[in-house]
Amino acid sequence: MPVDPVDLTARLVRCPSVTPDEGGALDLLQALLTDAGFDCTRVDRGGVSNLFARWGPRGHARTFGFNGHTDVVPIGRAEDWTHDPFGAEREDGFLYGRGATDMKSGVAAFAAAAVDFVTETPPEGAVVLAITGDEEGDSVDGTAALLDWMGEAGERLSVCLVGEPTCPETMGEMIKIGRRGSLNAWITVRGKQGHSAYPHRALNPLPAMARLADRLSSHALDDGTDHFDPSTLAFVTIDTGNRATNVIPAEARATLNIRFNDRHDGESLTRWLREEAAAVDATFGTTTEIGVKVSGEAFLTPPGPLSDLVAAAVEAETGIAPVLSTSGGTSDARFVKDHCPVVEFGLVGKTMHAVDERVEIAQIGQLKAIYSRILIEYFA
Repeated sequence: MPVDPVDLTARLVRCPSVTPDEGGALDLLQALLTDAGFDCTRVDRGGVSNLFARWGPRGHARTFGFNGHTDVVPIGRAEDWTHDPFGAEREDGFLYGRGATDMKSGVAAFAAAAVDFVTETPPEGAVVLAITGDEEGDSVDGTAALLDWMGEAGERLSVCLVGEPTCPETMGEMIKIGRRGSLNAWITVRGKQGHSAYPHRALNPLPAMARLADRLSSHALDDGTDHFDPSTLAFVTIDTGNRATNVIPAEARATLNIRFNDRHDGESLTRWLREEAAAVDATFGTTTEIGVKVSGEAFLTPPGPLSDLVAAAVEAETGIAPVLSTSGGTSDARFVKDHCPVVEFGLVGKTMHAVDERVEIAQIGQLKAIYSRILIEYFA
C-alpha cells in the first residue's frame, strides 16, 4: 500500500521536535524506512539526533540523496495559536502545526516517495535519506555531522535534493540552485569615558562608530552576478548601554549582517571590514575590535542535468516552468554542496516560522508526486 504523505506529515507534526529535541520524529521515520528495507543508522553528535537511511548498495555510482530536517523552531506564545501547534489539525484544506511547512511535509513527501519507489520499482542504484534534527539551531551537529559520518563510513551521494520550501507564492514556481553566503560581525569601538561637559578630556567612540557604520553601509559591495542579486550589508543594532545624559561612554557596540554572492567569501569580507575599521581608528584615535562568524559561504550548482531533471518533474506535475533562483537565506545545502551537486525544491513557504503555520494539504501529495517522478527519471 502506498505511503500517505499527508498522514505521515500529521504524525510528524505531532512530534514536539523543537531543536534540539528529537521528539519522536526520527524514531517514526526510522521505523517506516526500516520496514521498507532501508539500512538505517542514527548519527548522534553534540546532543543532536540525526538519521541516515540507505536503500541499495553503499557507494553506488548512481546514488540519489534527499536531505531535510525534522526539528522546528519554538512555537512562541501558545495562546496566540488558533490551532494546537502540535495537533496537526485540519481545516479548510490546510493542515496546521509547527513544522507543517518547514519542513515536515517535505520530509514526509520524500520519505513516502522513496519508500514507494524502492518497493514498487527497485532501481539499479541506491536511494539515501539524510535527515537532521539540527537545521533550525546552530547546524553544527546536524547535516554537517551526517556528512562527516558518511565520509568515515564510505557513504557517498551522486546528487542531492534538499526538500526545503522554495516557492514564494505558487507551488512549482522556484528551484534553488545556490544560496548567498551569510556573515555576522560584532563590532566594538573603544574610546575613553568622560564627562559630556568636558569632551576634550574623553575620547567618544560614538562618532567613530557612526563614521564606520556610514562607510560600510554606503559601500556597494557589487552589482550582482548572472545568478545572484547584489550583496547586501545591514546594521541590525548599535548600542552603548549608556543611560546617563552627562557621560561619554567608553565603548560603542554594533552588529551587522552581510548576505553575499559568489563574488566574495567570508575571508575577503572579514579583511575588508577590518581595513575599514583601521582607517576610522586612524582618524579618531579609537581602537576597534571585530568578531566574525560566517554561517555559510555563497555557492552555486550551475544549471545542468540535476536542475534540468528537477525542473522537468516540477513542470510535468504543476504545469509551471520553475525559475532557477539563489534568493533567500541559508540552508543545509551549504554543507551538501561540498559533497555533491545539490539543488532545493519544496512547498510554498509563506507561513514557515509563523503563528498558525500551515500547509495546503493538496500540495503535500503534489510534492510526493514530483519527488516520485524525479526518482523514476533519475534511474530510468
